[in-house]
Amino acid sequence: MSKGPGLFSDIGKKAKDLLNKDYSSDHKFTVSTYTGAGVALTSTALKKGGLSVGDVAALYKYKNTQFDVKVDTDSNISATLTFTEILPSTKTIASFKVPDYNSGKLEVQYFHDHATFTTAVGLNQTPGVDVTATIGTPAIAFGAEAAYDTTLGNFTKYTAGISVTKPDAYASIILGDKGDSIKASYVHYLDQLKKSAAVGEISRRFSTNENTFTVGGAYAVDHLTLIKAKLNNHGRLGALLQHEVIPKSLLTISGEIDTKALDKSPRFGLALALKP
Repeated sequence: MSKGPGLFSDIGKKAKDLLNKDYSSDHKFTVSTYTGAGVALTSTALKKGGLSVGDVAALYKYKNTQFDVKVDTDSNISATLTFTEILPSTKTIASFKVPDYNSGKLEVQYFHDHATFTTAVGLNQTPGVDVTATIGTPAIAFGAEAAYDTTLGNFTKYTAGISVTKPDAYASIILGDKGDSIKASYVHYLDQLKKSAAVGEISRRFSTNENTFTVGGAYAVDHLTLIKAKLNNHGRLGALLQHEVIPKSLLTISGEIDTKALDKSPRFGLALALKP
């Protein structure tokens, strides 16, 4: 694959991950193992409120092909088949869920040194079409996304964005919701490994005149321990502690509190992921 501007979905992803990734108010336990045949098996148990669910996933890679299947406690089966380089510089992804037979989707991604394109089509009688395009370089990228509903005969989504990447910083602006919202974010890295960082994000929805400003950061205490925190102008405060108990196995403790309603109970989450 080329080292071009990346996919449109990558625009703004660095700030989004810093402010949202691994934050949870649920209790989650994950165990991963590998078979002699090269199959990765992952079992997950999740307790969300008073509801407990679980799933088992299997991942198998062979040359340029990857097969991923997951079965959950509600008897839902989801499968994803990924082919790399069927044609030069392309990736093809086919996915479906059972018993939701209308959920099938086929996506083709094309990578070039100065552009990327993706096309996703629903595999049903009234398929939706989603197209993205990004041009630029790894340092600066411009992109757009559009979704078309073949049943209604109109566009259901169009979004545009720009990102700028430097060795110690990252910035992005995304105009979304058919032009009704805008989001700008900035990430500044504090170390060469990019494990410690400060992030700021501001978003505005024009139809409601609603503004949201969020600041946050991550700090690597050492090579095993990471601390994250975030706070927005609505008083939502979140914090996270992640520690590598043994190699590749992470213990994550996170919590969130509404500082404008301290009489409400804070929400806490606990996640443990064990890998061999």
